[in-house]
Amino acid sequence: MYIFLLATGVLCLLYFFRISFLLGHLPGFYDIWLLLGSLAIVFSLLWKKGFFAAHVPLWLRRTFMIFVCLGLALFLFVEGCIVSGFFEKGSSGADYVVVLGAQMKAGGPSKALQYRLDAAVSYLDENPDAMVIVSGGKGRDEPVSEAQGMYAYLVEQGIEKERILLEDRSRNTWQNLTFSAQLLDREKDRVAVVSNNFHVFRALRIARKAGYRNVCGIAAKGEPFLQCNNMLREFFGVMKDLLCGNL
Repeated sequence: MYIFLLATGVLCLLYFFRISFLLGHLPGFYDIWLLLGSLAIVFSLLWKKGFFAAHVPLWLRRTFMIFVCLGLALFLFVEGCIVSGFFEKGSSGADYVVVLGAQMKAGGPSKALQYRLDAAVSYLDENPDAMVIVSGGKGRDEPVSEAQGMYAYLVEQGIEKERILLEDRSRNTWQNLTFSAQLLDREKDRVAVVSNNFHVFRALRIARKAGYRNVCGIAAKGEPFLQCNNMLREFFGVMKDLLCGNL
C-alpha cells in the first residue's frame, strides 16, 4: 500500500506540474491534482511509519475502507457512463445542431471549443438543411460571448450566416440547452447536440430532462493531455447535476 500511495502521489504531482507548464498556473480545477498528490504522499509516509495501525481503531479503519470501496465503485460506474458518450456520432437529418459553449480566448476559440465547432462544421456540410444554434454567454475572462465567437468561427469556415442562431445568455450546460430550446420546438424538431467526447453523456441526459424528444449527440474529440483532468472534472459535473435534478 505504501508503494501504491507513493506512486499515485508522484504521478498526480507530475501531472499537475505538467499542466501548469503547458497552461500557466491560473486558479482552476486542475489544482485538485496538487491536492491529491500531496495527500497521497502524506498518507504513504504515515502508512510506512505504522501511524494508522498504532493510532486508528480497527473498526474505524475498516469503515473507512468500506466507504473508499463504495466511492471507487461509484466513480468507476459514472466514468463508464461518461465513456459511453465518446461513441456518439449523431444521426443524419437533424433540423438543428446545438453547439455547447466553451472558453473563448482573445485569439479565438479555445482548443476544446474549436474541436466542437469543427465537428459541427462537418455535420453541417453533410446536412445542408440543418440550422445551427451556438450557445454560450460571456464570462468575465472572455473578450466576447461564446456564441458570438462561435458565430464568427463558423462564418470563417463557410457556414452561411442565415443558418446560424445565437443564444448568448447561458452560463452552464443546463442553461445552454434550456435557453437554446426557446429557438426550436423541443418536442418535434430533430436535434443534434455537439460537445467534447467527455461531456456528451451529461449533455444528452440534460437535454432529455429539459424536454428534447428527438435528440442525439455528436462527440468531438477532447484535448488528449487534458483528458484525465476533464474526465475527473466531469465526474463531479455529473454528480452535481444529478443532485440538482438536471439528469
